[in-house]
Amino acid sequence: MTHLEFDFESPIWRHLYRELSRDHQLIRYDTPGNGLSDREVEDVSLETLVSDLEAVVEAANIEHFALFGISQGCAISIAYAVRHPERITHLVLLGGFALGWAMRAGTEAEKEQLAAMGTLMRLGWGQENPAFRQLFTSRFIPGATKEQADWFNELERISTSPDDAVRNRIATGNFDVRTLLAQVSVPTLVMHARDDAVVPFDQGRRLAAGIPGAKLVPLEGQPGCPLPKGNADIAKSMSVPDL
Repeated sequence: MTHLEFDFESPIWRHLYRELSRDHQLIRYDTPGNGLSDREVEDVSLETLVSDLEAVVEAANIEHFALFGISQGCAISIAYAVRHPERITHLVLLGGFALGWAMRAGTEAEKEQLAAMGTLMRLGWGQENPAFRQLFTSRFIPGATKEQADWFNELERISTSPDDAVRNRIATGNFDVRTLLAQVSVPTLVMHARDDAVVPFDQGRRLAAGIPGAKLVPLEGQPGCPLPKGNADIAKSMSVPDL
């Protein structure tokens, strides 16, 4: 869930984007079905999402850059870095995973819970009443202030349609880049919150363990995708001297 314009009003994300763009050029984009990009996109997969990133890089005409992936964006970034190591100066991964949620589900109870979440997305995502979306918000930012929760509820509504949300959720649930981890050859920083309620900390640890020479920075706090302790702290973590 991203929206290039709305994100810069965010009490969650705007601090990070301002810090990252203070001394560097920051290039962001909305993936298909999100924000200002095309909606109702039927073909959503890891392959198509990596191709979209390739198209953005070519359109922006940038030869060398640091690549920052968040949540499902980490798998996309890993796949891109393996394909184009000559372009990546540093790879930074936050709250990510190599194996999607659908493939991590082990018990029948977990599978039923995940299926129920998909049904709720399809039925309640686009409603004016945020009650359905609040369920997802409370998982991403369980300790949110009212301002943060209200904003995140609204982001969910305006950034993607119910059908697009479900399509993207199914696609990312089936991501599997485990075999690519050992092929990453660029300096890599992996950050993950210990109490992440959406993507378990163990997934971040597995990313760092699988990528040669990767540095793992555990983050204290209880976020999901949004950031713990303050976004400026994240920007500082991304400047670890021995990366």
